Amino acid sequence: MKIVTVIGARPQFIKAALVSKAFKEAGITEFLVHTGQHYDYGMSQVFFEEMNIPEPNINLSVGSGNHGWQTAQMLIGIENVLLAEKPDWVLVYGDTNSTLAGTLAAVKLHISLAHVEAGLRSYNREMPEEHNRVLTDHCADLLFCPTQIAVDNLAKEGITRGVHLVGDTMYDAVLQFSEIAIQRSTILQDLGLKPKGYLLATVHRASNTDNPANLQNILSAFAEIDEPVIFPVHPRTRQKINELDTVAGKSTMHNLQFIDPVGYLDMLVLEQSARMILTDSGGMQKEAYFFGTPCITLRSETEWIETVESGWNVLTDADSTQIINRVHSFTPPPARPTFYGSGHAAELISQVLERPSRG
Repeated sequence: MKIVTVIGARPQFIKAALVSKAFKEAGITEFLVHTGQHYDYGMSQVFFEEMNIPEPNINLSVGSGNHGWQTAQMLIGIENVLLAEKPDWVLVYGDTNSTLAGTLAAVKLHISLAHVEAGLRSYNREMPEEHNRVLTDHCADLLFCPTQIAVDNLAKEGITRGVHLVGDTMYDAVLQFSEIAIQRSTILQDLGLKPKGYLLATVHRASNTDNPANLQNILSAFAEIDEPVIFPVHPRTRQKINELDTVAGKSTMHNLQFIDPVGYLDMLVLEQSARMILTDSGGMQKEAYFFGTPCITLRSETEWIETVESGWNVLTDADSTQIINRVHSFTPPPARPTFYGSGHAAELISQVLERPSRG
């Protein structure tokens, strides 16, 4: 069996690490396509090195651009790969433009499609990611769901065939790499941090970065927090911050430390050791939950609704008053229910793909 896997963004590298390993152990041939959606060392290559992900068979090096241009360039490149490789399956992850391009290339060539992290819904149609994940789910032949809520979401849309509840591949990765991270990472010492003595923040979604008022409000809130805030800055976010004219757009605030993006192992240590996480990232909401770190989500909705319903995640949008209030008052309950499987999602995905009948 041959599978062409399409990846291109930082969260997909994490999800793919253990699935690629499971494929190798099962004797499945994988042809790995990197679209180049994320291309900086800190957003791409470091993940391949730290997580022992096989080097891509091809890097399309598409890079940044408007959604239409970027997706079109990926589609052209992926289609050429599929015509040459003639795989049995195309595998895509998550909800990025790389995901959508891989989906369209597969269905146009009548190649079976598998979607890892299927069934997520934020129900916010202003998010490009929401369109990408919905379209991919309705095209996929196999849908690998991380949670029961994801399975239920698909059922509401009439999708029941080929649906498999396997758990979350990011949970697999945290279980495998968190201890390694503690042993290898020196990020806390390098930044002069004490466990539970700082907040960790990330901002990258277009609804925040492309809206100057939202970005201003978030930075203003960070500036008023009376404890250290460590902020690994996405390259695109840094550009948007530099375009702000106000003091809140600069890196001079005594409590706010802007740093370059960090590798996976360093990020795991930062997440696990933080007193609280402030983010608009879906992946970090989950990782906060895995580690038992309270999370404030800088959005008005989330596709990981179970983290909110369990009391470990709270939504503030880009409201500076809400952000500050929650930083000072948010205390999760003692219990953290298990939502994300047993840590064997990658193995289950490999096993389903190997079955003669996969319906």
